[in-house]
Amino acid sequence: MARNARRKISTTIAPENDSFLKSLVREGKASSLAGALDRVVAAARRADSRRRLEASTAAYYKSLSGEVLEEEKKLELAVAGVSSLVDPDGE
Repeated sequence: MARNARRKISTTIAPENDSFLKSLVREGKASSLAGALDRVVAAARRADSRRRLEASTAAYYKSLSGEVLEEEKKLELAVAGVSSLVDPDGE
């Protein structure tokens, strides 16, 4: 994110959250408190996106029936082994 695109916020947080953010900096996982907060927010956004994707996927499969459902099951089996090699978080 470009430096000039950042927004300044001012807020209070629970002591344990402050400690956690500072530990990310101490451990070298973030270069500053702002970076630590960005990291935590990014993880929360990924989790939210995954929940929405899971709900959409479940709704899609629930709407299927018959031949289309069987075809989807075949595709699922075809990619199941390979998908375990993918790291969606790039970690």
